[in-house]
Amino acid sequence: MKYFVVFIFLLFSTVCFSQNDTLVTNIKGTVINNETKLPIGNVNVINASRVKGTTTTASGTFEIAAKVNDTLLFTFIGYENVKVKVTNDWIKEKITKIYLSEKTYVLDEVVIPKYNLTGYVEVDTKIIPVASDGYRFNISGINLGYEAGDKSPGAVSKILGSIFNPTDLLYNVFGKRPNEMKKLKAMKKDDTIRNLLATKFDRVTLATLLEIDKDDIPMILENCNYSEYFIKTANDLQIMDAISACYEDYKILKKNK
Repeated sequence: MKYFVVFIFLLFSTVCFSQNDTLVTNIKGTVINNETKLPIGNVNVINASRVKGTTTTASGTFEIAAKVNDTLLFTFIGYENVKVKVTNDWIKEKITKIYLSEKTYVLDEVVIPKYNLTGYVEVDTKIIPVASDGYRFNISGINLGYEAGDKSPGAVSKILGSIFNPTDLLYNVFGKRPNEMKKLKAMKKDDTIRNLLATKFDRVTLATLLEIDKDDIPMILENCNYSEYFIKTANDLQIMDAISACYEDYKILKKNK
C-alpha cells in the first residue's frame, strides 16, 4: 500500500508538471542595450511559434503570451536580431532581461556611372537604362497573375509551362510545409507583424517566422515566376504577400487538375 501511494504521488506530479510545461501564460521581460545597459523602447517582440507580436514600452518592458520552448524574436532597426527560447525558469520567474547589440556596418565603395545627358527628355530617356524586370501576366482563373523578366511572347509560355509542369515543382515547396503555410495566414492577420515586415529587406525575420531557411525564399519565388528584380528589391511584407498569393493560386491549380 505504501509503494502504491508513492506511485500515485509521482504519477500525479508528472501529470501536473507536463501540464505546466505546455501551459500558455503571459511572460514579461526588459530589452536592454548591451553596450550602454539602458532600456530600448519600440523593440519588436514576436513569438515566432504562435505568430503573435508586441513592442516594448519606453522603459524597455514587454509582455507576451508564450509557453515553454516557444521561440521569441527580438528585432529593432540598427540592432542585431536575437532569438530566445522560453524556458521553465522564465515561466516561473515571470521576468528576464534581453540584451541587444548594435549592428556594425562596413560600407562598400559606391560607383555612380556617368551619363552624357543632352538636356532633351526624348533623347535622355533612351540613354539612361531602365530596369526591365517586373512584368506580370494575368492568367484566367488565377487571382494575381505571374511575373516574368521580359514581355516577349515566350515569357507567357514559360510561365504556363512552369505552372502546369507534371512534376509539380511547387509541391516540393508548399506541399511539404503545411504548418508554415498555416503560420503564413496567421501572419497576414497580425498588424504588428505586418508593420514590422514592411520595414525589413533582409528576409531574416520572415524566414524565422516561417521556420524555413532564408535561402529557400528566393527558390520559392522563382518557382512562382517572380522576377529577379522583385526578389531582390521587395520588402519582407511584399515577399510574404507574394508567397501567400502563389500558394493560394497553387492550391486552385492543384484542385482543378
